[in-house]
Amino acid sequence: MSLWEYIEDRWDLIVFEAVQHASMVAQCVLVAALIGVLIGVATYRHPKSATLATAGAGVLFTIPSLAMLGLLIPPFGLGVAPSVTALVLYALLPIIRNTVVGLRGVDPTLVDAAKGIGMGRTRSLTRIELPLAWPVILTGIRVATQLAMGIGAVAAYVSGPGLGEQIFSGLARLGGANAVNATLTGTLGIAILALIFDGFFVLLGRLTIPGGVRG
Repeated sequence: MSLWEYIEDRWDLIVFEAVQHASMVAQCVLVAALIGVLIGVATYRHPKSATLATAGAGVLFTIPSLAMLGLLIPPFGLGVAPSVTALVLYALLPIIRNTVVGLRGVDPTLVDAAKGIGMGRTRSLTRIELPLAWPVILTGIRVATQLAMGIGAVAAYVSGPGLGEQIFSGLARLGGANAVNATLTGTLGIAILALIFDGFFVLLGRLTIPGGVRG
């Protein structure tokens, strides 16, 4: 059976797994973005706190994905919970780091000018600093999405949802019928989803970043 025949024969299942994969990644990155930006906002004015937050996320990032998922089985069991938890933890580092870098990169004279016209810290943050830091923050979210897309495939190790099931089932029976087709289907599906998500972020950047800021 050719690869195309394999895909045609299992089209409904593959589409279902692709939707699961995309949904898992999107939701995990959204949660990680909320947490990561909040941590970045809370720490960027304090170098020690920012360094600690970035280092903590960096330590989590260095844990091999299979080890991370294995460690999450005792508290969460198998399935969605350990998969989602792992993806959120892995996505934090680029978002926290870029939020801190982006906010620190805002011209201090603009912040001083905002204070001079009576803006409080919260208003200055939401009206001046975050919009100017947004291109850098968005880049961090974009990188986190690509990381989560790839690591999401490993979630099949703990019976997580998504296209990783195609890859793991194929690798588990290499030499058998359609083993290579299954592995290729999962791999190509994830690559296509990654391109779609990346295209979305390019469009989002064009819609939300002013031309002068975008350069």
